[in-house]
Amino acid sequence: MKSMRRCGAAAAITCALLSAACWAAEAQHYPSRPVRLVVPFAPGGANDIVARVVAQKMTEAMGQAVVVDNRGGAGGTIGTDLVAKAKPDGYTLLVASMGVAVNAVLYPKLPYDTLKDLAPVTMLAEQPNIVVVHPSLPVKTVRDLLALARARPGQVSYASGGIGSNTHLVTVLFLQMAKVDMLHIPYKGLGPAVTDLLGGQVQMIISNVATALPYVKAGRLRLLAVTSKKRFALFPDTPTVDESGVPGYESSGWYGLWAPSGTPPEIIGGLHKEVTKILSSPAMKEQLGSQGLEAIPTTPEAFGQQLRVEIQKWGRVVKASGAKPE
Repeated sequence: MKSMRRCGAAAAITCALLSAACWAAEAQHYPSRPVRLVVPFAPGGANDIVARVVAQKMTEAMGQAVVVDNRGGAGGTIGTDLVAKAKPDGYTLLVASMGVAVNAVLYPKLPYDTLKDLAPVTMLAEQPNIVVVHPSLPVKTVRDLLALARARPGQVSYASGGIGSNTHLVTVLFLQMAKVDMLHIPYKGLGPAVTDLLGGQVQMIISNVATALPYVKAGRLRLLAVTSKKRFALFPDTPTVDESGVPGYESSGWYGLWAPSGTPPEIIGGLHKEVTKILSSPAMKEQLGSQGLEAIPTTPEAFGQQLRVEIQKWGRVVKASGAKPE
Protein backbone atom coordinates (compact mmCIF):
# COMPACT_ATOMS: atom_id res chain seq x y z
CA MET A 1 0.00 0.00 0.00
CA LYS A 2 2.79 2.40 0.93
CA SER A 3 4.53 1.52 -2.33
CA MET A 4 1.35 2.37 -4.30
CA ARG A 5 1.05 5.70 -2.47
CA ARG A 6 4.68 6.51 -3.30
CA CYS A 7 4.07 5.65 -6.95
CA GLY A 8 0.94 7.81 -7.02
CA ALA A 9 2.77 10.76 -5.45
CA ALA A 10 5.67 10.34 -7.86
CA ALA A 11 3.26 10.28 -10.81
CA ALA A 12 1.54 13.45 -9.59
CA ILE A 13 4.88 15.22 -9.19
CA THR A 14 5.97 14.06 -12.65
CA CYS A 15 2.71 15.37 -14.21
CA ALA A 16 3.13 18.70 -12.43
CA LEU A 17 6.72 19.01 -13.65
CA LEU A 18 5.75 18.09 -17.21
CA SER A 19 2.87 20.59 -17.10
CA ALA A 20 5.19 23.35 -15.83
CA ALA A 21 7.70 22.49 -18.55
CA CYS A 22 4.98 22.69 -21.22
CA TRP A 23 3.85 26.08 -19.91
CA ALA A 24 7.42 27.36 -19.87
CA ALA A 25 7.98 26.18 -23.45
CA GLU A 26 4.74 27.80 -24.62
CA ALA A 27 5.57 31.05 -22.80
CA GLN A 28 8.90 31.22 -24.64
CA HIS A 29 7.07 31.23 -27.98
CA TYR A 30 4.20 33.49 -26.89
CA PRO A 31 2.35 34.71 -28.85
CA SER A 32 2.34 32.13 -31.65
CA ARG A 33 -1.21 32.87 -32.83
CA PRO A 34 -3.72 35.76 -32.70
CA VAL A 35 -4.63 37.22 -29.30
CA ARG A 36 -8.18 38.25 -28.42
CA LEU A 37 -8.86 41.40 -26.38
CA VAL A 38 -12.38 41.12 -24.97
CA VAL A 39 -14.18 44.44 -24.37
CA PRO A 40 -17.29 43.81 -22.25
CA PHE A 41 -19.23 46.65 -23.88
CA ALA A 42 -20.54 47.62 -27.31
CA PRO A 43 -18.22 49.39 -29.79
CA GLY A 44 -17.79 53.15 -29.68
CA GLY A 45 -17.33 53.93 -26.00
CA ALA A 46 -14.15 55.00 -24.21
CA ASN A 47 -13.43 51.38 -23.17
CA ASP A 48 -13.56 50.32 -26.83
CA ILE A 49 -11.40 53.27 -27.93
CA VAL A 50 -8.65 52.36 -25.46
CA ALA A 51 -8.75 48.67 -26.44
CA ARG A 52 -8.47 49.39 -30.18
CA VAL A 53 -5.59 51.82 -29.81
CA VAL A 54 -3.69 49.35 -27.60
CA ALA A 55 -4.56 46.37 -29.84
CA GLN A 56 -3.11 48.09 -32.90
CA LYS A 57 0.19 48.79 -31.15
CA MET A 58 0.35 45.31 -29.61
CA THR A 59 -0.10 43.80 -33.07
CA GLU A 60 2.85 45.83 -34.36
CA ALA A 61 5.06 45.03 -31.35
CA MET A 62 4.26 41.33 -30.89
CA GLY A 63 4.09 40.17 -34.51
CA GLN A 64 0.65 38.55 -34.11
CA ALA A 65 -2.81 39.97 -34.71
CA VAL A 66 -4.43 41.32 -31.55
CA VAL A 67 -8.17 41.45 -32.23
CA VAL A 68 -10.81 43.35 -30.24
CA ASP A 69 -13.90 41.27 -29.46
CA ASN A 70 -16.88 43.27 -28.13
CA ARG A 71 -19.01 41.16 -25.79
CA GLY A 72 -21.45 43.61 -24.21
CA GLY A 73 -24.34 42.92 -21.85
CA ALA A 74 -25.30 42.81 -18.18
CA GLY A 75 -23.22 45.86 -17.27
CA GLY A 76 -20.01 44.30 -18.56
CA THR A 77 -20.31 41.05 -16.63
CA ILE A 78 -20.86 38.80 -19.70
CA GLY A 79 -17.56 39.71 -21.36
CA THR A 80 -15.72 39.66 -18.05
CA ASP A 81 -17.05 36.18 -17.27
CA LEU A 82 -15.90 34.96 -20.69
CA VAL A 83 -12.32 35.95 -19.86
CA ALA A 84 -12.48 34.71 -16.26
CA LYS A 85 -13.40 31.23 -17.56
CA ALA A 86 -11.05 31.23 -20.57
CA LYS A 87 -8.01 28.98 -20.85
CA PRO A 88 -5.18 30.75 -18.96
CA ASP A 89 -2.75 30.79 -21.87
CA GLY A 90 -2.55 34.51 -22.67
CA TYR A 91 -4.68 34.32 -25.82
CA THR A 92 -7.87 35.70 -24.27
CA LEU A 93 -7.47 38.97 -22.37
CA LEU A 94 -9.80 41.56 -20.89
CA VAL A 95 -9.70 45.32 -21.40
CA ALA A 96 -12.25 46.86 -19.05
CA SER A 97 -13.03 49.92 -16.98
CA MET A 98 -13.61 50.69 -13.31
CA GLY A 99 -16.94 48.91 -13.86
CA VAL A 100 -15.07 45.71 -12.97
CA ALA A 101 -14.70 47.08 -9.42
CA VAL A 102 -18.26 48.44 -9.29
CA ASN A 103 -19.80 45.16 -10.49
CA ALA A 104 -17.95 43.26 -7.76
CA VAL A 105 -20.20 44.97 -5.22
CA LEU A 106 -23.25 45.90 -7.32
CA TYR A 107 -24.16 42.34 -8.36
CA PRO A 108 -25.03 40.07 -5.41
CA LYS A 109 -24.04 36.92 -7.36
CA LEU A 110 -21.49 37.12 -10.14
CA PRO A 111 -20.59 34.01 -12.17
CA TYR A 112 -16.93 34.72 -11.39
CA ASP A 113 -14.81 35.98 -8.49
CA THR A 114 -13.32 39.33 -9.49
CA LEU A 115 -10.21 39.05 -7.32
CA LYS A 116 -9.61 35.31 -7.68
CA ASP A 117 -10.47 34.67 -11.35
CA LEU A 118 -8.75 37.64 -13.00
CA ALA A 119 -4.99 38.24 -13.06
CA PRO A 120 -4.04 41.93 -13.29
CA VAL A 121 -1.49 42.82 -16.00
CA THR A 122 -1.42 46.62 -15.94
CA MET A 123 -3.44 49.77 -15.76
CA LEU A 124 -3.76 51.19 -19.28
CA ALA A 125 -5.20 54.69 -19.09
CA GLU A 126 -7.11 57.11 -16.96
CA GLN A 127 -9.33 60.10 -17.65
CA PRO A 128 -11.21 62.45 -15.38
CA ASN A 129 -14.93 62.84 -15.58
CA ILE A 130 -16.36 66.27 -16.27
CA VAL A 131 -19.37 68.05 -14.81
CA VAL A 132 -21.42 69.50 -17.66
CA VAL A 133 -24.82 71.18 -17.81
CA HIS A 134 -27.27 72.29 -20.46
CA PRO A 135 -26.54 75.93 -21.36
CA SER A 136 -30.07 76.95 -20.36
CA LEU A 137 -29.34 76.15 -16.72
CA PRO A 138 -28.46 79.46 -14.99
CA VAL A 139 -25.17 78.29 -13.49
CA LYS A 140 -21.54 78.97 -14.42
CA THR A 141 -19.73 77.07 -11.63
CA VAL A 142 -20.18 74.05 -9.39
CA ARG A 143 -20.90 76.41 -6.51
CA ASP A 144 -23.73 77.92 -8.58
CA LEU A 145 -25.07 74.43 -9.32
CA LEU A 146 -25.02 73.43 -5.66
CA ALA A 147 -26.71 76.67 -4.61
CA LEU A 148 -29.47 76.06 -7.18
CA ALA A 149 -29.90 72.45 -6.03
CA ARG A 150 -30.18 73.55 -2.41
CA ALA A 151 -32.77 76.17 -3.34
CA ARG A 152 -34.74 73.59 -5.36
CA PRO A 153 -34.18 70.23 -3.61
CA GLY A 154 -35.04 67.29 -5.84
CA GLN A 155 -35.91 69.50 -8.81
CA VAL A 156 -32.60 69.89 -10.64
CA SER A 157 -32.21 66.71 -12.70
CA TYR A 158 -29.13 64.71 -13.59
CA ALA A 159 -28.75 61.96 -16.16
CA SER A 160 -26.79 58.73 -15.97
CA GLY A 161 -26.07 55.73 -18.15
CA GLY A 162 -28.26 53.58 -15.91
CA ILE A 163 -28.81 52.63 -12.28
CA GLY A 164 -25.51 51.42 -10.85
CA SER A 165 -23.53 52.64 -13.85
CA ASN A 166 -20.28 54.53 -13.43
CA THR A 167 -21.98 57.82 -14.29
CA HIS A 168 -24.67 57.15 -11.69
CA LEU A 169 -22.31 56.23 -8.85
CA VAL A 170 -19.81 59.06 -9.40
CA THR A 171 -22.77 61.47 -9.20
CA VAL A 172 -24.12 59.80 -6.07
CA LEU A 173 -20.71 60.29 -4.47
CA PHE A 174 -20.70 63.95 -5.60
CA LEU A 175 -24.17 64.58 -4.12
CA GLN A 176 -23.32 62.76 -0.88
CA MET A 177 -20.18 64.81 -0.34
CA ALA A 178 -21.90 68.08 -1.32
CA LYS A 179 -24.96 67.23 0.82
CA VAL A 180 -27.49 68.12 -1.88
CA ASP A 181 -30.44 66.33 -3.47
CA MET A 182 -31.02 66.12 -7.24
CA LEU A 183 -33.47 64.12 -9.34
CA HIS A 184 -31.90 61.07 -11.00
CA ILE A 185 -32.99 60.23 -14.56
CA PRO A 186 -31.37 56.91 -15.60
CA TYR A 187 -30.92 55.91 -19.25
CA LYS A 188 -29.86 52.70 -20.97
CA GLY A 189 -26.37 53.91 -21.76
CA LEU A 190 -24.37 57.12 -21.71
CA GLY A 191 -25.17 57.96 -25.35
CA PRO A 192 -28.94 58.37 -24.84
CA ALA A 193 -28.30 60.26 -21.59
CA VAL A 194 -26.10 62.83 -23.33
CA THR A 195 -28.61 63.09 -26.21
CA ASP A 196 -31.38 64.10 -23.79
CA LEU A 197 -29.03 66.50 -22.01
CA LEU A 198 -28.34 68.17 -25.36
CA GLY A 199 -32.09 68.43 -25.88
CA GLY A 200 -32.67 70.00 -22.47
CA GLN A 201 -34.76 67.10 -21.11
CA VAL A 202 -32.27 66.80 -18.23
CA GLN A 203 -29.97 69.43 -16.80
CA MET A 204 -26.67 67.91 -15.67
CA ILE A 205 -24.42 64.91 -16.09
CA ILE A 206 -21.01 63.80 -14.86
CA SER A 207 -19.60 62.21 -18.01
CA ASN A 208 -16.31 60.82 -19.20
CA VAL A 209 -14.30 63.29 -21.27
CA ALA A 210 -14.38 61.29 -24.51
CA THR A 211 -18.19 61.31 -24.73
CA ALA A 212 -18.90 64.93 -23.80
CA LEU A 213 -15.82 66.68 -25.23
CA PRO A 214 -17.20 67.32 -28.77
CA TYR A 215 -20.31 69.02 -27.37
CA VAL A 216 -18.30 71.15 -24.95
CA LYS A 217 -16.09 72.31 -27.82
CA ALA A 218 -19.17 73.08 -29.91
CA GLY A 219 -20.73 75.13 -27.10
CA ARG A 220 -23.72 72.81 -26.82
CA LEU A 221 -22.83 71.84 -23.23
CA ARG A 222 -21.32 74.03 -20.52
CA LEU A 223 -18.29 72.66 -18.67
CA LEU A 224 -18.24 73.44 -14.94
CA ALA A 225 -15.42 71.33 -13.50
CA VAL A 226 -13.21 68.27 -13.83
CA THR A 227 -13.28 65.49 -11.25
CA SER A 228 -9.56 64.65 -11.07
CA LYS A 229 -7.23 65.54 -8.19
CA LYS A 230 -5.52 68.18 -10.29
CA ARG A 231 -6.56 70.27 -13.27
CA PHE A 232 -6.69 68.52 -16.61
CA ALA A 233 -4.33 69.40 -19.46
CA LEU A 234 -7.16 69.70 -22.01
CA PHE A 235 -8.95 72.25 -19.79
CA PRO A 236 -6.22 74.08 -17.87
CA ASP A 237 -8.55 76.95 -16.91
CA THR A 238 -11.32 74.69 -15.61
CA PRO A 239 -11.24 74.08 -11.84
CA THR A 240 -11.55 70.69 -10.17
CA VAL A 241 -14.65 69.78 -8.17
CA ASP A 242 -12.38 69.78 -5.11
CA GLU A 243 -11.55 73.44 -5.78
CA SER A 244 -15.19 74.26 -6.45
CA GLY A 245 -16.81 73.63 -3.09
CA VAL A 246 -16.66 69.83 -2.64
CA PRO A 247 -13.28 69.26 -0.95
CA GLY A 248 -11.82 65.78 -1.33
CA TYR A 249 -14.04 64.75 -4.23
CA GLU A 250 -12.34 62.72 -6.94
CA SER A 251 -13.65 60.29 -9.55
CA SER A 252 -11.51 59.38 -12.51
CA GLY A 253 -12.43 56.70 -15.00
CA TRP A 254 -9.72 54.11 -15.60
CA TYR A 255 -9.11 51.19 -17.93
CA GLY A 256 -6.98 48.12 -17.37
CA LEU A 257 -5.74 44.84 -18.81
CA TRP A 258 -6.38 41.43 -17.22
CA ALA A 259 -5.69 37.80 -18.08
CA PRO A 260 -7.48 34.75 -16.67
CA SER A 261 -6.16 33.67 -13.28
CA GLY A 262 -3.59 30.92 -13.64
CA THR A 263 -1.91 32.46 -16.67
CA PRO A 264 1.82 31.66 -16.39
CA PRO A 265 3.90 34.42 -14.77
CA GLU A 266 6.20 34.42 -17.81
CA ILE A 267 3.27 35.39 -20.05
CA ILE A 268 1.95 37.99 -17.59
CA GLY A 269 5.46 39.45 -17.34
CA GLY A 270 5.92 39.49 -21.11
CA LEU A 271 2.56 41.20 -21.66
CA HIS A 272 3.35 43.73 -18.97
CA LYS A 273 6.72 44.54 -20.51
CA GLU A 274 5.34 45.01 -24.03
CA VAL A 275 2.25 47.00 -23.04
CA THR A 276 4.23 49.24 -20.68
CA LYS A 277 6.66 50.00 -23.50
CA ILE A 278 3.71 50.85 -25.78
CA LEU A 279 2.05 53.11 -23.21
CA SER A 280 5.31 54.94 -22.49
CA SER A 281 5.90 55.93 -26.12
CA PRO A 282 5.33 59.61 -27.03
CA ALA A 283 3.13 58.58 -29.97
CA MET A 284 0.79 56.60 -27.73
CA LYS A 285 0.64 59.35 -25.12
CA GLU A 286 -0.32 61.83 -27.85
CA GLN A 287 -2.91 59.50 -29.38
CA LEU A 288 -4.60 58.83 -26.06
CA GLY A 289 -4.27 62.48 -25.03
CA SER A 290 -6.30 63.58 -28.06
CA GLN A 291 -9.17 61.47 -26.62
CA GLY A 292 -8.84 63.00 -23.15
CA LEU A 293 -6.98 59.96 -21.82
CA GLU A 294 -3.66 59.68 -19.99
CA ALA A 295 -1.50 56.56 -20.29
CA ILE A 296 -0.86 55.15 -16.79
CA PRO A 297 1.12 51.87 -16.86
CA THR A 298 1.53 50.11 -13.50
CA THR A 299 2.95 46.86 -12.20
CA PRO A 300 0.55 43.91 -11.94
CA GLU A 301 0.87 44.08 -8.14
CA ALA A 302 0.03 47.79 -7.97
CA PHE A 303 -2.92 47.32 -10.32
CA GLY A 304 -4.23 44.46 -8.21
CA GLN A 305 -3.99 46.57 -5.07
CA GLN A 306 -5.78 49.46 -6.78
CA LEU A 307 -8.62 47.14 -7.75
CA ARG A 308 -9.05 46.15 -4.11
CA VAL A 309 -9.14 49.80 -3.04
CA GLU A 310 -11.68 50.66 -5.75
CA ILE A 311 -13.95 47.77 -4.76
CA GLN A 312 -14.00 49.07 -1.18
CA LYS A 313 -14.59 52.67 -2.28
CA TRP A 314 -17.48 51.94 -4.63
CA GLY A 315 -18.89 49.33 -2.28
CA ARG A 316 -19.61 52.11 0.21
CA VAL A 317 -21.25 54.24 -2.50
CA VAL A 318 -23.38 51.35 -3.82
CA LYS A 319 -24.56 50.54 -0.30
CA ALA A 320 -25.44 54.17 0.46
CA SER A 321 -27.24 54.64 -2.86
CA GLY A 322 -29.25 51.45 -2.66
CA ALA A 323 -28.44 50.82 -6.34
CA LYS A 324 -29.46 47.46 -7.78
CA PRO A 325 -28.43 46.01 -11.15
CA GLU A 326 -30.97 46.58 -13.90
